[in-house]
Amino acid sequence: MRKATVAIVGRPNVGKSTLFNKIVGSRVSIVDDTPGVTRDRIYMDAEWLTRHFTLIDTGGIEPKADDTILAGMRLQAEIAIERADCVILMTCIHDGLTAADADVAAMLQKAGKPTVLAVNKVDHGGQPPMDFYEFYNLGLGDPIAISSTHGLGVGDLLDAVFEKIPPELLENTVEEDDALRVAIVGKPNAGKSSLVNKILGENRVIVSNVAGTTRDAIDTTFEKDGQKYVLVDTAGMRKRGKVDEGIERYSVIRSLAAVDNCDVCVIVVDAKEGISEQDSKIAGYAHECGKASIIAINKWDLIEKDTNTMKQFREKVYQELGFMLYAPQIYISALTGQRIDKLFELIGYVHNQHTMRIKTGMLNDVLNEATMKVQPPSDKGKRLKIYYMTQASACPPTFVVFVNNKELMHFSYLRYLENQIRGVFGLEGTPVRFIVRERQNKDSGKE
Repeated sequence: MRKATVAIVGRPNVGKSTLFNKIVGSRVSIVDDTPGVTRDRIYMDAEWLTRHFTLIDTGGIEPKADDTILAGMRLQAEIAIERADCVILMTCIHDGLTAADADVAAMLQKAGKPTVLAVNKVDHGGQPPMDFYEFYNLGLGDPIAISSTHGLGVGDLLDAVFEKIPPELLENTVEEDDALRVAIVGKPNAGKSSLVNKILGENRVIVSNVAGTTRDAIDTTFEKDGQKYVLVDTAGMRKRGKVDEGIERYSVIRSLAAVDNCDVCVIVVDAKEGISEQDSKIAGYAHECGKASIIAINKWDLIEKDTNTMKQFREKVYQELGFMLYAPQIYISALTGQRIDKLFELIGYVHNQHTMRIKTGMLNDVLNEATMKVQPPSDKGKRLKIYYMTQASACPPTFVVFVNNKELMHFSYLRYLENQIRGVFGLEGTPVRFIVRERQNKDSGKE
């Protein structure tokens, strides 16, 4: 069963991100919208008194015009309406009740979304100031006085939130270890739902040719050849006019959450349109998260082809996604079922590659041969010496390299070692991580 989701909405500078950080227990900001680069997250798993849930911070909107603040609030509220089981509407005692507060409160009431009203920056206990009581006019029940900076009232706020969420969603329900979670992600109308339906052999997800039909991430559990799977069909990333350049960072929340919780990420690309900026964002996030990934080029049956069509398309995809050269491409048609069986086999294959563990002896045999072929780099009379390498973890495969001076380890040589390891062990479909550590040695590294 999925976890409960709680969204924090409100005007800029009312303390949403501060409350978010206070609840999750760390400093977390938003997803950077540069293709292929993910810096921080806008959502995170949280726990409060043994209750587990996912928290979304919808902050980060900076108004550029008089109407932008309201447009931004509408966007945040729409996300909350679509995704959250309960919404925390943040207001500020210093600003008082504003028209913008009333606007988003009305939207939440109209949608019938469970909502808890928080009045922030009440920085002392005891009786709240008289201005506090005007927030009853929003019609959202009893407001709760909090200080997100000092943590005052946060427990009372979460207790009120939990009262509005079905208890079963707050239980620590984790998918069974033997269930393989597969996220089907991509931009709107790329054929994600059609692909899920074809895999399942039945219409388990509503399909439409209108972008954005899937309003939320839908988990479908099934079993095939003795293996349990959970397919996650994510909501399409919709563009709604030109409200704000940052609109996409909010519309990808569900896709990023699905990537975060999956074992294998299938990035569905529309063959007619090629790699888009949104595809690059999701692929970049999957890469940064170290997820096993497959690039599925859908609607291949609609492309006019000659003998070089697939080769040229493949090269173009890897050119656009240069950071994900390890991810296999498969050319499919969710409509006709072309290569769907092979896609399923590929999902299991990349998962096995992602979880692979390599014995230290075998790894160092490859290392020794690699250093004999290409000598480690040197700088100012000092040469890099690599003593040995071992695998620290899987998912993704992570290797610790012990050297005499880690400053001498150039990223290009690490890339060379990665290629040598991949050449022997495969590791197709998974990123590889390296940790370089210095080992104390009397040898200074001089040649």
